[in-house]
Amino acid sequence: MKYLVGVVRIFVGILFIISGFIKLNDPVGFSFKLEEYFSQGVLDLPFLMPFALAISIAVVVIEVMVGVMLILGYKRKFTIWTLLAMIVFFTFLTFYSAYFNKVTDCGCFGDAIKLTPWESFTKDVVLLVLILIIYAGRKYITPLVNTKTTSTVMVAALIACLGYVYYVLNHLPVIDFRPYEIGKNIEEGMSVPEDAPKALFEYRWKFNVNGKEEIHISNGDYPTVDGEFISIETEEIQAGYEPPVHDFTIEQDGEDFAGTLLQEPKLVMVIAYDLRKSNLTVFNDVKKVMDKALKSGYKVIGMSASGPDQTNILVKEYNLGFDFYFTDETTLKTIVRSNPGVLVLEKGTIMQKVHYNDLEQLKFN
Repeated sequence: MKYLVGVVRIFVGILFIISGFIKLNDPVGFSFKLEEYFSQGVLDLPFLMPFALAISIAVVVIEVMVGVMLILGYKRKFTIWTLLAMIVFFTFLTFYSAYFNKVTDCGCFGDAIKLTPWESFTKDVVLLVLILIIYAGRKYITPLVNTKTTSTVMVAALIACLGYVYYVLNHLPVIDFRPYEIGKNIEEGMSVPEDAPKALFEYRWKFNVNGKEEIHISNGDYPTVDGEFISIETEEIQAGYEPPVHDFTIEQDGEDFAGTLLQEPKLVMVIAYDLRKSNLTVFNDVKKVMDKALKSGYKVIGMSASGPDQTNILVKEYNLGFDFYFTDETTLKTIVRSNPGVLVLEKGTIMQKVHYNDLEQLKFN
């Protein structure tokens, strides 16, 4: 039992540190996922949505620190009960998401590892079993090093977590796991390989045959039945290939200009997913930098999910030399974790991407 608890303790500790670090690298992305959970129709806790980012930071820092504490054997009772509380909560959350099909990605490992709702739930059940093993053998959890060294490591880990999260919040994630990272081509990301798996559907046809209801199942073809058709139910039994980049449009007046704009040799995108939540004061700096881009021969566009009533006011107030296009809010949140943020593209390939705090880093050749 002693050796089993020792192995499980290290494994669970490392897993919590890795999972926490991935989310710590992108706390804004994790906060978007929490907003999904808090929204009406899921957990119906909309009053928590304004605090999603603060909760996100708290959860991921605690996740990393608990992993470190478990490995070090620091405050055994507190650590184990915290682990149990966290895993019970996340197991409930992932089961709720999977069973009711509310949130299709739990965000457990950010954008680094995508898990289906049932995969997320299975992962949490396995972790729950492992943590129960640790609880059962808690007497075997002893400090790895002396108290002074443990305290030093704990303080260093906490400072590192807080420093790292401060940096990524004021700049961009250090590691970009999304399909819009620098060097990726957006059009290529939208393409579907010829040999990509297709979605398979099961059709349940209901007929009235001689006064009795009969169900006939097919994969699409209309069944040959001597009876009166009543209804049909469709279920996807195998998901098809979904390209990394999807739901990407650049619309204006109902027309999608993505195909044309992604062929531009010099294109700058100013992205503000929601102007009501944007740091509007930085648009003075945005204007100065975009004026330089325009003088250097770049085409500059704005992209937002806000309506023309808001974008037109912004353009007029800050005398911006470019127009705004409409793009889905979720897509814009995925592209850049800054509101606003700026991308520089060359024929659809992302060459530069910056937070509004780093506008001075942009180079226009």
